[in-house]
Formats: sequence, C-alpha cells, structure tokens
Amino acid sequence: MAEIKTKANDCSVDAFLASVDNAKRRADGQELCKLMADITGEKPVMWGPAIVGFGATEMTYANGKKVDWMRVGFSPRKASLSLYLTCDLDQLSDQLADLGTYSRGKGCLYVKKLEDVDPAALANLIEVAYATAGE
Repeated sequence: MAEIKTKANDCSVDAFLASVDNAKRRADGQELCKLMADITGEKPVMWGPAIVGFGATEMTYANGKKVDWMRVGFSPRKASLSLYLTCDLDQLSDQLADLGTYSRGKGCLYVKKLEDVDPAALANLIEVAYATAGE
C-alpha cells in the first residue's frame, strides 16, 4: 500500500500563505491561521505542500490503516478555503446550523470567503472539532 504523502514538515507557513496568488484568499488564510492558532494553542505546521495544520492525532481508515494527521487545518485553495476538521461532521449539526454559507465533503468544509460565515460559529466549530479530533 502506498504511503500517505501529506505529512507534517518544516516548510514555512508564513512563506506558504504569502505565496497565495489571490489577495483575498491570502488575507483569509492569514486570518484563519491566527484564529486556529488562538483556539488550539498550537503553532501552525505545514502538512504536505499546501495544508496548514494544528495539532496531531492518529486517524484510522476504514481498512484499518493508521496515519498521523492534523487535528484541524485549512488550505487556501483556488476555488475556496478548505477547512480540514478531523471529526464526524454529522455530529456537529448544531455548530453547522449557525455557520452560514459553506459546502462540505466527508471531513472538510469549503468556504468561499470568511465573511460568508459567522465568526463566532466558526470559532465554536473549530474548538469542538479540535477537542473531538480522532474520536
């Protein structure tokens, strides 16, 4: 089985965020980085070439394979901000109800811009996701 390529590394988070082409996405990424650091008490760490993560946990795939993964993280992608929340989003329906405009994948949320979401609801969601990561 192939080894996971998205691992924590020593690349500079500041340099990565500064390299984001879209000025609005770059500013949102910098703001989200500060918010996640404040909430988690963790320093941001690059995971792979394009994800900023906070904390670490062990995640188990359906096939039983275990990998190290961030507790929470994000990536300022071209189309949206991807928020990686290592938790069961279905169990966070109360937090998601107040969030605002977003779409979702299995373990992540996609937000076009930070002003599309309620700041308090986002902070609460990150806090709960961080606390329950890996459960």
